[in-house]
Amino acid sequence: MAGRDVTRTIEVVWRIESARLIAGIARLVRDVALAEDLAQEALVAALEQWPESGVPDNPGAWLMATAKHRGIDQLRRAEVHQRKTEELGRVAEFRSRAQDDLAAAADDPFDDDLLRLIFTACHPVLSTDARVALTLRLLCGLTTREIARAYLTSESAVAQRIVRAKRTLSAVRVPFEVPARRELRERLTSVLEVIYLIFNEGYSATAGERLIRPELIEEALRLGRILAGLLPREAEVHGLVALMELQASRTRARTEPSGGSVLLLDQDRSRWDWLLVGRGLAALERAYGTGGPIGPYTLQAGIAACHARARAAQDTDWERIVALYDGLTQLMRSPVVELNRAVAVGMAFGPQAALEIVERLREEPALDSYHLLPSVRGDLLEKLGRLDEARAEYERAALLTANSRQRATLLERAAACASQG
Repeated sequence: MAGRDVTRTIEVVWRIESARLIAGIARLVRDVALAEDLAQEALVAALEQWPESGVPDNPGAWLMATAKHRGIDQLRRAEVHQRKTEELGRVAEFRSRAQDDLAAAADDPFDDDLLRLIFTACHPVLSTDARVALTLRLLCGLTTREIARAYLTSESAVAQRIVRAKRTLSAVRVPFEVPARRELRERLTSVLEVIYLIFNEGYSATAGERLIRPELIEEALRLGRILAGLLPREAEVHGLVALMELQASRTRARTEPSGGSVLLLDQDRSRWDWLLVGRGLAALERAYGTGGPIGPYTLQAGIAACHARARAAQDTDWERIVALYDGLTQLMRSPVVELNRAVAVGMAFGPQAALEIVERLREEPALDSYHLLPSVRGDLLEKLGRLDEARAEYERAALLTANSRQRATLLERAAACASQG
């Protein structure tokens, strides 16, 4: 195999294996930062050796063994430092554990180490931004540059965020473990929040030139599917997977050839990914089938399923969607959820009923700079024939969004209102 082909193979292997590799090492060294360093050393060793020796039959096991040997060597060198006796015992324990579980760690695609890493990276002690950055780095294998590009920030800012996150985990001695059952639900909420934040930034980019960032959608889906395999009895895990699968199924139909957005009701549903729709509906069934409490992700997935089951926009069961939103508002009182509910009310019971809800939401401070509030209000006013007011609302929404594609679409709608008026 040519050197360039080997390098590409290593890149693919790293993307697939890095999360499990870091997870396996972190369980042994009890330090996420050190585990990542050792995994990177194993990667460097592969880049140096595989072009000469060839790609091993089990690349993941080779990387795991190399990283563990580097870890043992590092602990041996630490013997000359303070607490010599303690470190010697640690080396012996490390060596024993490494030999006992090496084969199992290489062969088990859903090992507990990965679950521990997910809960560690998404620990509530970290800020949301830090959790997202650390998750993308450790679990998705994205580089600092890729994360910076995805969130439209500088590489140095992302690097500092990740370094601070690792230091915080070390300073407060966050255990590398799955929380106890009594703590699981609270911690799981943090994990699901991070995964959905990553998905949402991919599904509807907050800024930049692109409406959609497919690479973030794919990474969030991958994390969600892994978590569903690791926690099969948790309803909300399946609910989140269902929601992401169903929303992701519309990706191809959501943009025009020019890059502009296509509203849900105007989308060509033949362009939806019906394989993803099927996966999403199956995940929703699993969520209900667990018998566990139904949460906000499962209810939102139920709303997405109503759209997926309607092969034509006019067949959408809007009254059921309103009912699901009613349940959702009972679980999470949020002005954003209420705004989405207003859209459904407008489709089920007419724009005037929806406008009454939106008028109340204009008093919500949390929505002052939220571009979708004037966008929704503009749409309702347009349907009611109040075109001058609608135009003003679309123009206000265009000023509030940081995404250039969204801005262009809103200005087009404003111009259409002006011409009709």
